[in-house]
Amino acid sequence: MEENFIKQIPSTKPNKYQLEHIKRKFGMFIHFGVNTFGNTEWSDGMIRAKSYKPETIDADSWAKIAYEAGMNFIVLVTKHHDGFCLWDTKYTDYCVRNSSNTTDVVKALSEACKKYGLKLGLYYSLWDRKIPCYYNNFKDGYLPYMRNQLTELMDGRYGKICELWLDGAWDKTRREWELDVLYDTVKKLQPGCQIGVNHTIGDDNNLAEIPEKRWQPENYQLNDPMRMFPSDFRLWDGCMIRKDDPKIYTFQNNKYYLPCEITLCSREGFNWFYSNVYEDAPLMDIDVMYNNAKTVFDTDNILVINLPVNTKGKLVGGDVDNLNKLSEKLGLRRKSNI
Repeated sequence: MEENFIKQIPSTKPNKYQLEHIKRKFGMFIHFGVNTFGNTEWSDGMIRAKSYKPETIDADSWAKIAYEAGMNFIVLVTKHHDGFCLWDTKYTDYCVRNSSNTTDVVKALSEACKKYGLKLGLYYSLWDRKIPCYYNNFKDGYLPYMRNQLTELMDGRYGKICELWLDGAWDKTRREWELDVLYDTVKKLQPGCQIGVNHTIGDDNNLAEIPEKRWQPENYQLNDPMRMFPSDFRLWDGCMIRKDDPKIYTFQNNKYYLPCEITLCSREGFNWFYSNVYEDAPLMDIDVMYNNAKTVFDTDNILVINLPVNTKGKLVGGDVDNLNKLSEKLGLRRKSNI
């Protein structure tokens, strides 16, 4: 192993980058991609790239809405489990380059975030249901492919990336993913980027499956084991923490400080992507969202709320109105002068 191989350092206190992440505290999650045009939450790579055809990519309005709601960063889904990429990657044809709207969405949002003084975070699915090497040559084919794509996202062409939200790890074991190599790859390019792997906490002896409810955030206990190591923060999408949320977790007898990033939907249920029935789902109750936000902030954790982009390339009006009401109640609303 290289002498300069970057590892997660054991500590019972937050490091400077974790403190910066906690200080960001409130952000927007954006789900968007071929699923938006297939009216589905998950797909398997069989939706044609040409089906992706947003009328526009109104990244400026996404960023402005986030800024005026008092949010400090945006996390964009760059590649979901279907493998479709929202940037012009050179490693697969299943991307915006071969779609009906060739805009590099990561670039557009990066520029919009800079304009409004927001940080940019990226979601990337480790699990890929499209690329053949995932199934027939995982170690020598897919892992280099994955790291090459992450290098594209992290090499500076999109500026500083504040976090990397990794999903789909349940399909393989931690060792198979070579998460330590991934961590090193990203940190050498973006030292301040905070890396989180979904379902972070759980039984280290059952790594290839989604853990049971015992390991959801509301049930975390001090010194619980990390099943997805290394991770700079904890993730379990759609779940809330409790008011006495613990911060210290263990891996191979070492202790690590891990804040939690809570990812919640704007509407009831697990409605992440826009679909033709998305707006039929009730909006989350403002009082519930307010109480959840206060709990997250009071426990030195981070909250992101998902607002999916519709087929027109815009955020949904009802979601935006609800977010504005929440930000007013939280005292976070601010006016953009741009």
